[in-house]
Amino acid sequence: MARPAPTPRPEPERIARELDWNLLRTFVVLADSPSITEAANRLRLKQPSLSAALKRLEDRIGRRLIDRAPGRYELTDAGRLLYREALEINGSVLRLSTLMRELTDEVQGHVRVSLASHVVCPLFDEALEGFHAEHPHATLSIDVLSSADAIGEVMAKRASFAVCLVRDHNPRLEYRRLYREYFGLFCGPPHALFGRDDLQVSDLAGHHSVSFETDRLQDVLRPVTLMRAEAELGQKITGLSSHLEEVRRMIVAGLGVGPLPLHVAARDVRDGLLWQVPPYTGLPAIDVHVVWNEHAVKNRAEERLLARLLAAIEATPIEDRTYV
Repeated sequence: MARPAPTPRPEPERIARELDWNLLRTFVVLADSPSITEAANRLRLKQPSLSAALKRLEDRIGRRLIDRAPGRYELTDAGRLLYREALEINGSVLRLSTLMRELTDEVQGHVRVSLASHVVCPLFDEALEGFHAEHPHATLSIDVLSSADAIGEVMAKRASFAVCLVRDHNPRLEYRRLYREYFGLFCGPPHALFGRDDLQVSDLAGHHSVSFETDRLQDVLRPVTLMRAEAELGQKITGLSSHLEEVRRMIVAGLGVGPLPLHVAARDVRDGLLWQVPPYTGLPAIDVHVVWNEHAVKNRAEERLLARLLAAIEATPIEDRTYV
């Protein structure tokens, strides 16, 4: 018995010509929702209408996008691919109206920076200061996120650029090292090890610890994880946060021994709020990068701030961007 002929796939040119942006926007909501019913509620549509829209999109793409078998609702491989691309398109479309409003002789516009919580960098601060002095009508927002989420915002074109830690380089993004910092272990005044200058690494064995959520072997702070492991700190982590200030707060409060960048902790050490404990040599180096999406259309304010920051990096030797 002869097999039926395979369903022909639409030509790429026809897909581009016939694809309805509203269908793509609807698909993004479908992909972000746990069910068609939930997506219909968010879009204020009736479920049959939404199902019909999804069917039209699948017909135009020529592939099934969401597995809707009984008890299942998940993106297919084609659906995941389309979702990634649709997010980028969505980011570009949303930025168009903003770009049109900013067509004046004066540099205006809004810059949105996604920042990892522990970024403390004079070079970055100087770039912000100089940018504002030169372009006082431009505005800025800074979102403090995990490094993974910050990169996700850049990938989706929702952030102008990110300043964060990097584990894996995405070939669709650009990276430039902003600075290097070194992490040490610290404790606060209530801790039994505070104020002792005769400590050995072995003295840390069994003590509770405080750390970052990304302080794991498979994550961006892997070198810090290895330092904690070599110190043989106890298995119990009594405090955990994705924000540096909260990790610092828990260390100062005596919850346990925890890692902090040396240059960030220096003032608290001078003020008697933190005490550095071993190891004192061979400390882990962590690089912080500027990450941006070369394919994202940028307003003039975004272009100027990013260019200023990259120029400052280029003009400053890495030795002067290494904080200890």
